[in-house]
Amino acid sequence: MAPASLDPPIARRPTSSSWAALVIAILASQAGQVLLKLGALDLPPLEASPLASLLAQLLRPQTILGLGCYGCGTLFYVVALRRIPMSVAAPCTAISYVSATLFGVLLFHEALSPMKLGGLALVCLGVVLLADFAVRRPELSGPEPAISASR
Repeated sequence: MAPASLDPPIARRPTSSSWAALVIAILASQAGQVLLKLGALDLPPLEASPLASLLAQLLRPQTILGLGCYGCGTLFYVVALRRIPMSVAAPCTAISYVSATLFGVLLFHEALSPMKLGGLALVCLGVVLLADFAVRRPELSGPEPAISASR
C-alpha cells in the first residue's frame, strides 16, 4: 500500500453546506462550553478531595451533555474541512470567543471591560477578513474552464 500523498488536494470552492457545517460546529462547541460551565457550578473545591470532585464533575448531566456537544461539534468541523481550507476554518471558530464572552456576561454575570470589548472587536475583524479572503481567493474556485478557439 502506497503512503498517502502530502500534495494538496485539488481546490474546490466551499459550498453553503460546508459553511453551514462550520456554523453548526461552532454552535455545538459553544453549547458544550456553556454546559460544562453549568456542570462546574456548586461543586466542592477540587482541593478538598480531587478524585471525588472530578468524579462528581464527570457524572453531572450538564458535563455529559457538554462533552456530547463537543463531540458533535468536532464531527461537523471535519465535514466543514472537506471544502473549507483549514487556514480559514480554524480562525473562523474564534467567533466562539465572542459568544463565550456574551454568555459569560449574560448567564454567569462575568465582567466585561473595555479591553475585552476591544479584543473581541479585533477577533471579529480577523474572522471577517479571513472569511472574505476565502471567498475571493482564485485557487478556491478550481481550474478555469478551457476556452475554445473555434466559434
